[in-house]
Amino acid sequence: MTTAQPARRATVTITAPVGEGSGDSLLRQLGRAFIVTLYSALRSVKLYPPGHSTVSKALEDLATISREIASTEHGLELRVSGEFMFVNGTRLRLDLDNYASFSHVLSVFRVCGIGQLHVDEAIAPRDWQVFLSLVQVGIDMPPDERLPQLVEKLKAANVTTLVLSEPTEESGEDRERSKERAKKTYAQSVAVTKDLMTSVRMGKSPNIKKIKRVVQGIVDQILNEEASLIGLTTLRDYDEYTFSHSVNVCIFSVALGKRLGLTKLQLYDLGMAALFHDIGKSRVPIEILNKAGGLTDDEWRLVACHPWLGVLALFQVRGSQEFPYRSMVVAIEHHMKLDLTGYPKPIRARQLSIFSKIVAAADGFDAATSRRAYQTVPFNPAEVMKELRDNPRRGMDPVVVKAFINLTGIYPTGTLVVLDTFELGIVHAPNPLPEMLARPLVKVISDSMGNLSHPGTLIDLADRKEDGTFQRTIIKTEDAERYGVRVSDYFV
Repeated sequence: MTTAQPARRATVTITAPVGEGSGDSLLRQLGRAFIVTLYSALRSVKLYPPGHSTVSKALEDLATISREIASTEHGLELRVSGEFMFVNGTRLRLDLDNYASFSHVLSVFRVCGIGQLHVDEAIAPRDWQVFLSLVQVGIDMPPDERLPQLVEKLKAANVTTLVLSEPTEESGEDRERSKERAKKTYAQSVAVTKDLMTSVRMGKSPNIKKIKRVVQGIVDQILNEEASLIGLTTLRDYDEYTFSHSVNVCIFSVALGKRLGLTKLQLYDLGMAALFHDIGKSRVPIEILNKAGGLTDDEWRLVACHPWLGVLALFQVRGSQEFPYRSMVVAIEHHMKLDLTGYPKPIRARQLSIFSKIVAAADGFDAATSRRAYQTVPFNPAEVMKELRDNPRRGMDPVVVKAFINLTGIYPTGTLVVLDTFELGIVHAPNPLPEMLARPLVKVISDSMGNLSHPGTLIDLADRKEDGTFQRTIIKTEDAERYGVRVSDYFV
């Protein structure tokens, strides 16, 4: 019989870096320590009975760091907004080393309907124990009742040092700044990818340092503002498909890798591999890549050569500059399929790398949902995701596809949907509530008569009426072009 391992306890002693006093840098350190300690206490209260030494220590640590911040900063307020967390108005940076703790606390707050938590300087371990025990139970309540019930139960338990309030809407200015950062990252990525492909096509050596900076920008953006960058994958520029496709695959792959628990360094390597996955196509004649009709057998053989042509191109790059071998593995494997029935045919049995499985799923999804010379009508994103999940002939790893659905929701970003109000909507982002995966955040872009409007109104399909029924529900997905809707117009 195995026994539960003690939950990891966070150290709450914070030392400011040399030359830094009580500014934002120290507050960020204190804020990160507070979140990690809160996460540790949440886990302890869930795993062990009240009075257990592990619980007592975790609660004491949490009370100590809370009082330290409240005393130093004349108060402590934890606020969640979208994917961001703020302590006393200062946004905390999300890194891979604190991803588990941050994402868990975010999830608990979202599920319980908590937008802000005010902590009094007189907070005691017992107050935290009552609160953390209540949020574990609160998850099982109906969504609309969770926050009011928590407030009432805290009051009944005579806990006055913790004050809960509803989430506040992210300001338009904050949304615009986030959108502009994402647009800048995306535009730079497409431009650098274009230079990369052109350099390889002309036999020149690409600027690897510039490409690494672009990938680092994508990783940082995904870690901090995932939804903003994923929304821009809907652009899918027809005239620059080859370049925007590589960037989109990079974005989806990094976001998938984050969901699968890769480290930050691994995400950088994955991003590089994803950006270079189709580099072999730079050795295939453009007239074949852009051919509108069907390919002849000889032309298809040329296209099917691009995986190993990509490996050759990457070996030439590595000859003069440092370059990860994983990119070469992904270049050769991303079309092989899980059962190795794809191309190129391997000489002997092999297990595809996790990077190749991730890039294959991202590549298949973006390719199918994009308009190209030989695919003038892209497939509906929701239908593509269903196909990747249910059709074994696609050769996708089911665990990776499941993580992809968790990332995008059942209705991926950019899907045009018809609501039961007969309004049209475009899926803007998956719902942060795990039990509402089928009820994404949607931009309503028309009235019930089909009259289009711009920029649309963002609504949450989890919102309910007074009688408890949902205000709006998706009844079907539709082809955007059929309705004259250009999806990317609603993300820029």
